[in-house]
Amino acid sequence: MNDTNQPRKLAILVGGGPAPGINSVIASATIEAVNCGLRVIGLRDGFRWLVEGDASHIVDLTIRDVSRIHFTGGSILRTSRTNPAHDEQSAHRAVKALMDIGVNYLLCIGGDDTTYGAAKIAEASSGRIGVVTVPKTIDNDLPLPDNAPTFGFETARAVGTAIVESLMEDARTTGRWYLAVSMGRKSGALALGMCKSAGATLAVIPEEFHVNPFELSMVVDTIVGAIIKRRAWGRDDGVALVAEGIAERLEPGVLQRLAESGRDAYGHVHLSDVPIGSVLRDQITKALTEVGVSATVVSKDIGYELRCAKPLPFDVEYTRTLGYGAVRYLLSGGSGALIAITGGRVTPVSLNDLKDPETGRVRTRMVEVDTESYQVARSYMIRLEMSDFEEPALSSLAAQTKLGVAQFKNRFLPVVKATAPGTAHAGAISAA
Repeated sequence: MNDTNQPRKLAILVGGGPAPGINSVIASATIEAVNCGLRVIGLRDGFRWLVEGDASHIVDLTIRDVSRIHFTGGSILRTSRTNPAHDEQSAHRAVKALMDIGVNYLLCIGGDDTTYGAAKIAEASSGRIGVVTVPKTIDNDLPLPDNAPTFGFETARAVGTAIVESLMEDARTTGRWYLAVSMGRKSGALALGMCKSAGATLAVIPEEFHVNPFELSMVVDTIVGAIIKRRAWGRDDGVALVAEGIAERLEPGVLQRLAESGRDAYGHVHLSDVPIGSVLRDQITKALTEVGVSATVVSKDIGYELRCAKPLPFDVEYTRTLGYGAVRYLLSGGSGALIAITGGRVTPVSLNDLKDPETGRVRTRMVEVDTESYQVARSYMIRLEMSDFEEPALSSLAAQTKLGVAQFKNRFLPVVKATAPGTAHAGAISAA
């Protein structure tokens, strides 16, 4: 229990998957807390031990310990996906463990699941522990004010873009297609960001499909259509990015047939274990053969190599402000909020305001396909558009296959209608 003669205590933990900038938050928060007279401890492995009532997996953090970790990747405290909101007992055991070691403030670094868990901890503590979260995820899917990015996204996009650029050069050199599957459970922001930044051939993201759920064949035909259009332009190579989150939007039963690994602590299917890349590759190859097109398609997952990358200066600067802001918010008496930055100012957002009223979970920020940002990305892609089903484009495209004009239109027009943006596109403006 708390000893009035001891300094007040801040505990820091990391939940969910890694993201560039975690150590910078830990460093900034520790430095500011120590300078304000607090004792700082790090809780190893996220909520893993706390939900068992075990508070022994801790480490003291001093300024000397953290002063030069801000530019490193990974997490010095490690991380886990343990869910403290699995049931009331888990949350109450975690709170009791924190109270037993005299924690006054808890800083949780994480994405939507960790934020949801932190909200339950704040609720279970009944005001005895000040709780704050800092938004971390390379998926960029937390609903932050002013559409601010989650920390780690900018670094992940930069590192991923370099990988895509290399794949583009390999594709040109070998005359093949790469199917790059990007992390992004719900949102296609990372796949779209890498595609737009690298000038890849196209990106396929769940937000662009007007129907929910949709068939796997729609994704297949979107990419096959792009391959055909690319050939009509005299190129037999390309790179297609696919957000892994399309797997969760497929027709019922499809995902379960693909995944055999069960679900994580938050109830999510382990998308990393779903062979969506190889399945798509095989289906695309089959579809190409059906329409009389020969092409080599290679699948490549892009994700794990992004999560612990050395953070860009943007994410270092961003996270140092977030860590500082989190501590200052707690010391001002605040609790139950996520720390964001708007207009250069620290902006606490109530965890309750982040919840979806229907599910009680933290809302997911999706790519808005009616914005200029998406429309520019779409304009630079090479993929079938509504204008391609008018002459002379239609006959030119059908000639790349063994299909007649009517057959080509019947095969590919439905999927183009299902993904067509609100405004018509005259066609791609890049030959990447």
